[in-house]
Amino acid sequence: MAMAVPKLELRALGNTGLKLSSVGFGASPLGSVFGPVSESDAVASVREAFRLGINFFDTSPYYGGTLSEKMLGKGLKALGVPRNEYIVSTKCGRYLEGFDFSAERVTKSIDESLERLQLDYVDIFQCHDIEFGSLDQIVNETIPALQKLKEAGKIRFIGITGLPLDIFTYVLDRVPPGTVDVILSYCHYSINDSTLEDLLPYLKTKGVGVISASPLSMGLLTEFGPPEWHPASPELKSACQAAAVYCKEKGKNISKLAMQYSLSNKNISSVLVGMNSVKQVEENVAAATELALFGKDQATLAEVEAILKPVKNQTWSSGIQRS
Repeated sequence: MAMAVPKLELRALGNTGLKLSSVGFGASPLGSVFGPVSESDAVASVREAFRLGINFFDTSPYYGGTLSEKMLGKGLKALGVPRNEYIVSTKCGRYLEGFDFSAERVTKSIDESLERLQLDYVDIFQCHDIEFGSLDQIVNETIPALQKLKEAGKIRFIGITGLPLDIFTYVLDRVPPGTVDVILSYCHYSINDSTLEDLLPYLKTKGVGVISASPLSMGLLTEFGPPEWHPASPELKSACQAAAVYCKEKGKNISKLAMQYSLSNKNISSVLVGMNSVKQVEENVAAATELALFGKDQATLAEVEAILKPVKNQTWSSGIQRS
């Protein structure tokens, strides 16, 4: 008899009442951001994700210049299931043509996104990469505009995203409690950088749900290594490469190890990872399933952590400098 596969764990997201699958579907690759993805592959990967218990899908109008939202919309429509069975998050403020966090732009943005996604509402609407805007504008103009969209029923919850961790405390200390429901942080809960951990108790006191993206550190923790444009230092890149080689020699996969490392902190509601094929979906879910059944591979993890120790928590700046 085949062993029953445990369903993906569902975790509460802050005070929202939402329960997210521990693995979330990052839809940026559906925008052909990392190479072309056909519509049939996009639809198939969304379908397989849902079948395997992933209920959380994250996109943005910025990904592939609106293509990701359109592809995700087609994938979700093809599921043919009631709308309350999946959770969708999209973003505003960052577009192919640049950043615009004005009340007017974000209000228009939700209607454009809903049309592309073929939805009546999104569960979470997030200000995208706020470090590139004015944080005071986010506090005084953008978030109040999003609250109106919440009252209008177009969005259910409000979030903020970005790379530097101090942007979250800046905003959350300046908005009324309960205004911001969710933060999405990336590249700060991976084997090489776990600085998000220090912020978790604070976020809990604020009642804010936590989503962590990029458990593979934008490609650092993979056998192929990061893309050319990756902002990490040469020293960080070579340490990660050494760790990947070590895993491979031991017959292990650094990406699976990295995924399991990120998944093992239950205070993070969902680990978002980009997926653009049925195979990638299956690998990510398998990493979670295996973790649930057998726990972390402590021995390999300890070795990898030792290799990465000299570069631990070495971060990089977001790229475009704030003016």
